[in-house]
Amino acid sequence: MRKIIIGVMGPGDSATTADLENAYALGQRIATKGWVLLTGGRSAGVMEAVSQGAKAAGGLTIGILPSADTEGISEAVDIAILSDLGNARNNINVLSSHVVIACGMGLGTASEVALALKNSKSVILLSDDKESQNFFRNLAPNQVYFATNPEIAIQEVAQILDAEISELNQR
Repeated sequence: MRKIIIGVMGPGDSATTADLENAYALGQRIATKGWVLLTGGRSAGVMEAVSQGAKAAGGLTIGILPSADTEGISEAVDIAILSDLGNARNNINVLSSHVVIACGMGLGTASEVALALKNSKSVILLSDDKESQNFFRNLAPNQVYFATNPEIAIQEVAQILDAEISELNQR
């Protein structure tokens, strides 16, 4: 059976303390569920915190790196995929994920959310940024979900996955 991959996207160097705390808790919860974590793979911001959280809980982590080498990679990444694509790797991140969680918001994160929505992926916004929430909800009201904390984000992921499995079983 194919593993469930949860993509967590978020700011690197501009991540807030709340983003980092939420990301670490997300990583732990993703690992506890037995899901695989996918990030941008770098040792910065949300990518680092969520990967560290997943590793602390015994999870499997994948990092899709923007470069052709492992410079700047998180030590918590188990499987490094070197893309040499720069920001274009964002499309790989979202297409490889069953569900995307945006933990915080920045330009790169916004591009990943937009790519996910364009490719009919469900996205959970773990942020209290009302402007981002309204913007993405207006673009894809049936694909965007909101969470105020990591536990609610994971509950949303579980509901989305259950609905997808149910839909597949009906076919």
